[in-house]
Amino acid sequence: MLESIGKKIKNLRLDKGYSSYETFAIENDIDRKYYWSIEKGRNISLVYLKRILDVHGLTFEEFFKDSGI
Repeated sequence: MLESIGKKIKNLRLDKGYSSYETFAIENDIDRKYYWSIEKGRNISLVYLKRILDVHGLTFEEFFKDSGI
């Protein structure tokens, strides 16, 4: 499940036009190493998931809707 969440977060970043996870993390005040681990499907907290979803203008419901997660 964590890998699926990480993949979806990565796709959101790419859809927003960020080819680099580092640039996205820095511009959105998220620790870049931690953000990298999130995209890899490791160690994600709800607090950080909420922060990332806020950047993308999504709610938890919208993020998980029809995702199979």
